[in-house]
Amino acid sequence: GWSGQVGARDDDVPEIVTRNGISFATIDLEQQEFTRFLNGFSNGALWPTFHYFLETVNFSDEDYAGYLAVNRRFAATLKPLLRDDDLLWVHDFHLIPLARALRDLGMPQPAAFFLHVPFPHVEALRVLPVYGELVNAMLTYDVLGFQTQTDVESFRSAVLQLHGPEALLPDGSVRAGERRVVLDAYPIGVDVDAIQREALDSQGGDEVRRMVAGLLGRKLMIGVDRLDYSKGLVNRFQAYERFLESQPENLGRITYLQVAPLSRTDLRAYSRLRRELEQTAGRINGRFAETDWTPIRYLNRNFAHEALMGFFRAAQVGLVTPLRDGMNLVAKEYVASQVEERGVLLVSHMAGAADEMTDALLINPYDPEGVADSIRQALEMPLAERRDRMRRMRAYLEGHDIRAWADDCLRDAGILPQHDSPALD
Repeated sequence: GWSGQVGARDDDVPEIVTRNGISFATIDLEQQEFTRFLNGFSNGALWPTFHYFLETVNFSDEDYAGYLAVNRRFAATLKPLLRDDDLLWVHDFHLIPLARALRDLGMPQPAAFFLHVPFPHVEALRVLPVYGELVNAMLTYDVLGFQTQTDVESFRSAVLQLHGPEALLPDGSVRAGERRVVLDAYPIGVDVDAIQREALDSQGGDEVRRMVAGLLGRKLMIGVDRLDYSKGLVNRFQAYERFLESQPENLGRITYLQVAPLSRTDLRAYSRLRRELEQTAGRINGRFAETDWTPIRYLNRNFAHEALMGFFRAAQVGLVTPLRDGMNLVAKEYVASQVEERGVLLVSHMAGAADEMTDALLINPYDPEGVADSIRQALEMPLAERRDRMRRMRAYLEGHDIRAWADDCLRDAGILPQHDSPALD
């Protein structure tokens, strides 16, 4: 993949670095490649389309050509590195055309693809003029993995539109010419054991100790999200404001910590979002704050993962309210970090995690009254109920952790025949 560096193009010989027994092969991108491939088509067209923010889609033929060109370059660089017994496992929307580019170069190895974000219904997907090319590129893989069954059905809607009902097979797979493509939902998990260790080890860390001391005995509600319009942060702030209005007895008794590291700062939509959040947080704090209490602590910075797990462990309420999300692992990390099983998770039903975290309080991020009431319910919930709910969610996560997810995906991919061996009569 990409090294993370933008510079002059070299001879496409990748830099190979081995860490903990894993070899990473990376190349630099030129500035125009980076602009077209990442900011242009991936983040400007695919991301908003896949998250149903259709009014913000910015498509151009030049960006799409750049997206395809970078995928072809990745393929040309990767092809000489592949061994006969390799399995290609490609991740996320940036690399949809990679398998097709490798097939064009003669790659016979089986290939699987996993999409970490939602897949939209064809009625939304058709906003992209090249949606048919993208769907057909995905059908070049042998296994297509999605976060939820809803995403699977959305992909099937696109196949139905493009290839008719005969392409949809009774077992849920898809016919692609003479081949069969497996479709399934593989909800991604987290490393529960590692998170629990971090949550415990972090208590001696300076950042966690200072944060807890600064609460002065108040209850903590926490949200941790990359600064992105899909995360519903403005809606969340407004719902918290409604909570403070409607529950004045909680004034001075709860602190809401929102960690939102900056992302994609060179895109205009993200700059607008940052300004709106700063203004909303400022208005709420100016309206409700006391000399010894700030309702919202809003931080645009990164913290070490261990520190965040310590914050989660200390929080009575975990707030996860995306407007649309493929999974949202913050919800699962919050549950995994709750080693004392005292917290309550509030999660948007627009997140894939809602399908699994059924003992959370499910909320509609577009309903500020409903979110405000759920915050009240979480704070007033008896300890026995909190522990019962959290215990069930933690048990589920332990049985569906990151290792189980990888095993499920690779088991389906590994049993497939070689690409040039027809899987259909």
